[in-house]
Amino acid sequence: MMESKPLRADARRNRVKVLQAAETVFAAKGTSAPTEEVAREAGVGVGTVFRHFPTKEALLEAVLHERLHRFVDEAEAVAAQNSADPGAAFFSFLTSWVEMSSAKTAYFEALSAAGVHVEFARHEIGVRLFEALGMLLGRAQRAGAVRSDLVVGELVPVIIGTAKAAEHVGADEALRDRIIMVLFDGLRPPASHH
Repeated sequence: MMESKPLRADARRNRVKVLQAAETVFAAKGTSAPTEEVAREAGVGVGTVFRHFPTKEALLEAVLHERLHRFVDEAEAVAAQNSADPGAAFFSFLTSWVEMSSAKTAYFEALSAAGVHVEFARHEIGVRLFEALGMLLGRAQRAGAVRSDLVVGELVPVIIGTAKAAEHVGADEALRDRIIMVLFDGLRPPASHH
């Protein structure tokens, strides 16, 4: 069967082009943007898109998976750096997570509406993210930048809530940044609230 063979080099390049184009189109126009627009952006025929991703949901799931993989790679890179300022590294990473999460929510909602359930928390990618987050949190706590009673399992809902709040204010960047700062203040030790 042809499916069991690895993709030819040109097919691999086309798949990457389609994924990059889909991410660009969905970021600009939302996840309901037509597949034809993704094909146009990628410079390929719509048949090429459907050969790699037989349904719109398969394409959305692949884009989400790529984004999450890149994000986890970034989390692991930040965790591996052993920053001179663990608190700054922790909060900077959380800010990028909030920004990524608000975009990711649109993918999850589109997939959910289509009846596709994507469970990443139990997958290898979720495990890797929790490990990197645990390292960053532990360092920030030892540096006194984050309250000592916080655990990773509590941090995740805080991030999700912060991402929802950031998404809610839309394009008002000053308000979004202020909301993130206020919510992050709750993660700091009580003595450092100003």
